[in-house]
Amino acid sequence: MKSGWNFDNSYSRLPDAFFTSTNPTPVKDPNIVILNEPLAKSLGLNVEALQSQAPVFGGNEIPEGASPLAQAYAGHQFGNFTMLGDGRAILLGEHITPAGNRVDIQLKGSGRTPFSRGGDGRAALGPMLREYIISEAMHALNIPTTRSLAVVTTGEGTIRETILPGAILTRVAASHIRVGTFQYASAARPVQELKELADYTIKRHYPAIDDQTQNRYQQFLQEVVKRQADLIAKWQLVGFIHGVMNTDNMTISGETIDYGPCAFMDTFNPETVFSSIDTQGRYAYKNQPRIAVWNLARFAESLLPLLHEDDDQAVQIAQDSISKFNDYYNANWIQGMRAKLGLFTKEQQDEALIYKLLQLMEENQADYTNTFRALTQGQLKDSPLFGKPEFDEWMNEWQDRLNQQPQSKEDVAELMRANNPAVIPRNHRVEEALDAAVEGDYNVMHRLLDVLSKPFDYTKDHAEYCSLPEPSNRPYRTFCGT
Repeated sequence: MKSGWNFDNSYSRLPDAFFTSTNPTPVKDPNIVILNEPLAKSLGLNVEALQSQAPVFGGNEIPEGASPLAQAYAGHQFGNFTMLGDGRAILLGEHITPAGNRVDIQLKGSGRTPFSRGGDGRAALGPMLREYIISEAMHALNIPTTRSLAVVTTGEGTIRETILPGAILTRVAASHIRVGTFQYASAARPVQELKELADYTIKRHYPAIDDQTQNRYQQFLQEVVKRQADLIAKWQLVGFIHGVMNTDNMTISGETIDYGPCAFMDTFNPETVFSSIDTQGRYAYKNQPRIAVWNLARFAESLLPLLHEDDDQAVQIAQDSISKFNDYYNANWIQGMRAKLGLFTKEQQDEALIYKLLQLMEENQADYTNTFRALTQGQLKDSPLFGKPEFDEWMNEWQDRLNQQPQSKEDVAELMRANNPAVIPRNHRVEEALDAAVEGDYNVMHRLLDVLSKPFDYTKDHAEYCSLPEPSNRPYRTFCGT
């Protein structure tokens, strides 16, 4: 029975310096612990046939037409530039769907590569399942993201602080071309190879910019800025904190990638940081838009030789393009916030109304997601904001604002339900699912995934997943395990 793989390998037709051909390292006993059947079907793959493809997902067998490689790239990690590359991930190739879409199929945790830099090239089960859960939740929240097709256990232990069960994730992405890919090309390769990479990326992700487009590389930069502004606004609107916004973790396609120390905010606090290694708060919730600008500036720097033959004019073009980020971001974020509050029209007082609510949430340590959920349902009695004079005043202002627009209460409620998730991947629920899975019980995870696949369903069945964790003296911490 054919699985439906339809590989092409256009990335391997770039100059050799951008990758190294290498095969995954076979594992002892690959077993599928979860297969994303809806995703498989959307890719035109045969789900029944994939059930027997643990050797493929484990890297023991190379599917027909694949041409495995590890990609080279660089990156600023917490502000420090270094040469990198796929140290434990191997791109099998690009699968072409029946609709003609091209997606990367990558094995993560598939063994050492020439870029491993002393690492073992492997991954543990918990972090791989974590990426599966969070990336699928992001997809359901309508946020551009890489996705997870499967996770297999390897039958081998992975040595970290202790010996953990090993696993490999199959990741699906529009591509794995990063800001860091362009930094690598700019820092280490001839300008001609940088141009080849840019032309390839434009053709793959921004086909509206054709060969005849005037100032096509400037247009390319501007389109990447727009996509990132839209993406970061979507993160902020749901309280998502990436945790490690290095330039090698920013895709040119505009997808969220790499789910290591990420988490969703509970109590609204712009200073929130979860990552155990982000001791200075560089990637805190409030800083994500600013860091996006910083990363995009590094992308623009890499494109300077293509923007204009005169250095000063190239820098001016880059600066002008990057300067537009804040306008794009603010427009997306304000519009998203209007939708969360049921506002169809635009009024001058909207921004003040939005910021006042956020200030009240912060001052009263209100949960971000549950506050908007309560406003959507009109059930505020359990909120720490309930009964506070300042909040009562805000509610009156909000109601007055709603009355200024022609839409009905039913229209408002529908708009709010469509933009305020009732459930998110609560950190304690994710940890609960991972702890059970590592012990061999996947039922908790499957139940969580089912709930997260319908985040905008306001049902009684989902109520338990809206509850907050028990109070703790220790802040929740995440780690770069993926």
